[in-house]
Amino acid sequence: MGSGVVDDMNQLVDRTITALRAEHDVLTGLVGTITDDQLALTSGAEEWTVAQVLSHLGSGAEIGRAPIAQAAGETVTAADNQTIWARWDASAPRAQADGFVEHNSRWLDTVEALTPGQLSSLTVDFGFLPEPVSLLTALGMRLNEVANHSWDVRVALDPEAGVDTDSAAVLVDLLAGPLGFMLNWVAKPAELAAPLSVAIPGAARGAGLVIDDAVTVVDHLESPSATFNGPLEAFVRLLSGRLKPPFDKGITVDGGVTLDDLRRVFPGF
Repeated sequence: MGSGVVDDMNQLVDRTITALRAEHDVLTGLVGTITDDQLALTSGAEEWTVAQVLSHLGSGAEIGRAPIAQAAGETVTAADNQTIWARWDASAPRAQADGFVEHNSRWLDTVEALTPGQLSSLTVDFGFLPEPVSLLTALGMRLNEVANHSWDVRVALDPEAGVDTDSAAVLVDLLAGPLGFMLNWVAKPAELAAPLSVAIPGAARGAGLVIDDAVTVVDHLESPSATFNGPLEAFVRLLSGRLKPPFDKGITVDGGVTLDDLRRVFPGF
């Protein structure tokens, strides 16, 4: 791997951690002011309340910290996932929100304490993937969760909310690299009758989306057959199934495809 590629990966690690810290600070600020009634509001994830989204992020931080800490040499004794989820699910809404702050802080403290050498070389074994993944992949998976679920929380309080701009930019770069495999966990390319390439004007370096037998974000796209007209955060929400009415105002697609066509490809998680 050339030094330029290594430098790009190291920069992406740093940008991902910075985005995760910023997301945490925003959500922590909200938890400090949110009322019990607001915790009970339906979130952007329609099947969950605001408190349940925070519980999901908090339990994910508790579960996800252990393999990163173990990779860094810490001895960790963790409960099994089912026990952790059951404890969080049984907690009151306020405890779920406060628990998010506590456990996401611990997750970030663990990551931010890693040395430069660890940041560039650690692999993380989550147990549910075929093999251990790079630390960058692990961090990117967490950012994908946090950025989208942060929107779920914030849009319940502000209908004009979007995915954080910096997080969206980092996620597009990650999806064009180590997180690319995740698109084919959630996408349904067979929903389109023919292959398609979509320009993303807000993305760096002319990045775009290719949909054929699989779904790929590429860092440069020649001669796209369609164009997504909207901010990068809206494109990220499209990929996660969150670009739905009434949160799609002003978003259009030019070319031989409609926004509804693309929404069928990306039903969400």
